[in-house]
Order: sequence, then structure tokens, then C-alpha cells
Amino acid sequence: MTENNGYLRPLPETGTMAKPRFAYLLLKEHPYGREMLRQILSEGFVPEIIIEEDSPVGDEEREKFLKRIEGNPIAPPIAEQAAENGILLVPVPIHKSPEVMPHLEGLELDLIVFGGTRIIRGEILDYPSDGVINAHPGLLPECRGSASPAWSVYHDIRVGSTCHFCDNGIDTGEMLIKREVAVKRGMTYEDLCYETLVLAGVLMKEALMAYEDGRWHEMRRPQGESEHPTFRNAPDEVLEVVDQKLRDQTYAHYVD
Repeated sequence: MTENNGYLRPLPETGTMAKPRFAYLLLKEHPYGREMLRQILSEGFVPEIIIEEDSPVGDEEREKFLKRIEGNPIAPPIAEQAAENGILLVPVPIHKSPEVMPHLEGLELDLIVFGGTRIIRGEILDYPSDGVINAHPGLLPECRGSASPAWSVYHDIRVGSTCHFCDNGIDTGEMLIKREVAVKRGMTYEDLCYETLVLAGVLMKEALMAYEDGRWHEMRRPQGESEHPTFRNAPDEVLEVVDQKLRDQTYAHYVD
């Protein structure tokens, strides 16, 4: 069973061997979502619909992420990937039920996949038969919230990404996969942001492959508690500490 908003739903049975029908939600042309879409399309996971939030907040978040991964490659634009694969691309002013649900009604969806969104709650989480999944660029439950690579270095938490179910909390749903990034000496904050972004896309692809193979039953597990609070965007003084730790190579979890 999977839990959304307090309700339990059966997960697909072992041996399902069918690609899921899903909607893909993201902030407009977000680099995180562009990479994730590229990853899942590479394995033939084609969404029924892509719903992009076109908003000032979305613009701000996109520019913030572009700055975080500065100097690293970016996947093709969402509009380009959608056109090449014949996917309906719909803009909405915000990812809230009154704007999104009219585009979902009539679609028999197994899943909704989040590819870089704001916090989404309510009716959207209840719609797909097998739940809503997200890939978070931080290890859960240790590093919930925003700017995970920064807070990971600041608090000496291991860096990585996690694919998990979405509920009404912030990064609190049951996990499917989590994996560490190999942090090497000389890596910058921008490198860590890029590595977790790419890994999040890879984990989403692997999660959808596991769904197709009917393996979610053996993978899902509760997160447990974290000793840290849910993090917000890292202020400049935190980023200064992060950059200094990486320059001085005093972060606690280098692999070399």
C-alpha cells in the first residue's frame, strides 16, 4: 500500500511488467526537470501530459538553479523534448488543484511524477492510482527541504539524492531509492548541485523501471526521523561557509 493524504492504496503487483501512465509536473524549463525528463525518456517512459507552472516564482527558482549548476551542461528544453516525443505540454499559472485538475480529468493515470516543483498538496496527490513520486537532491530523512547540497556540506551530512512518495509533508513520504554522490576533493558547490541534479533524474528513471518490473513492494520503506530541521534556502553566510569548507577540504565525507 502507498499512503497519500492519510489514505492507503495498493501498489502494483509483483511482475506487472507494464510502463506506467503518468503526468509530469515541473516549473517552466527548470534545469532539474529538463534533466529528469531526458533521463526517463531515454528508457521509454513518456508522460501522457507535461504540466508546467509558468509563474514569477517559477522564473526565480529556475534562475536560482541555473546559478547553482553554473559551468555544467543543461539538458534540452522541455518544449523541445515534448515536441520530439509528441507529448502534450500545458502551461498553468500555479500547480494548484483548480488549475491542474481540469487537465488531468479523463486521464487514467498510474502516477504523477514531480520534476522540480513548489510544494504541492491536496487533490493532485490523490488523483493517480499508485501515487505521486518525486526525486529530491538530498539524502532523506537527513536533509529535507531546500538547498540540500549546501546544507549537507554545512552540517557534514552525506551528499546524495532520494526518490520518494509525496504526501502532505515536505520531503516526508516513503522512500523508494536513495544513493550517495561520491564527493571528491576539489569539487565545488556548483559541482555538487549538478551531481545531485543528475542523480535525481537517474533515480527517477530507475524507480520507473522498478515500477515496470513490479518491484516497488520490495523497495519502499519509511524514512524515519531526522536530527535536522526542514531546511530553507541557504543564505549567503551559509554559502560562504560551504564554499570555504570545500576550498579547505574540511567537509567530513570525501571519498578520496
